[in-house]
Amino acid sequence: VDPKQSDQMVRGTVSLPNGSGKKIKVLAFTENAAEALAAGADYAGLADLIAKVNGGFLDFDVAISTVSAMKDVRQVARVLGPKGLMPNPKSGTVSDDLAKTIKEVKAGRVEFKMDKTGNIVIVVGKKSFTAAQLTENAQAALAALVKAQPAGFSGGRFIKSITLSASMSPGVAVDLKPYSAAVASA
Repeated sequence: VDPKQSDQMVRGTVSLPNGSGKKIKVLAFTENAAEALAAGADYAGLADLIAKVNGGFLDFDVAISTVSAMKDVRQVARVLGPKGLMPNPKSGTVSDDLAKTIKEVKAGRVEFKMDKTGNIVIVVGKKSFTAAQLTENAQAALAALVKAQPAGFSGGRFIKSITLSASMSPGVAVDLKPYSAAVASA
């Protein structure tokens, strides 16, 4: 993404059709802990979890919260915020439908956000995935990225280049021509 053309933050979430391949630990801030645990959360509670997180507990990948619990969750903003774990309505981690949110997160919903240099990293799978699974996930991620284009973006190309790489491996440039219709219309 061209950082000079976009003065707005590009961020969003995408539910990958084949999941991300990671086992996600979910912490749910809620008044009804039993419901969240039954829905699949690894940890659930409110005052007890806030005290535990303030004490240094960060053994989870995603924190979600109900809307009503957010007033109490703000107490741990200084701990969770710098780690990128603070529940946020824009990233879909603040919801009153906890069962649905937990199910989506566990099934492979991935969050993406532009850094200050205009780069966006989206995890689309693992090495053990088939080529078809990786292709489906990458297409879903690209569609979500195009959809996340800021309304104020004008002129130039929104997506300048796409590179695919595994962890600790060199990147391979992806030809934009097959996606030019989606990229051009964005």
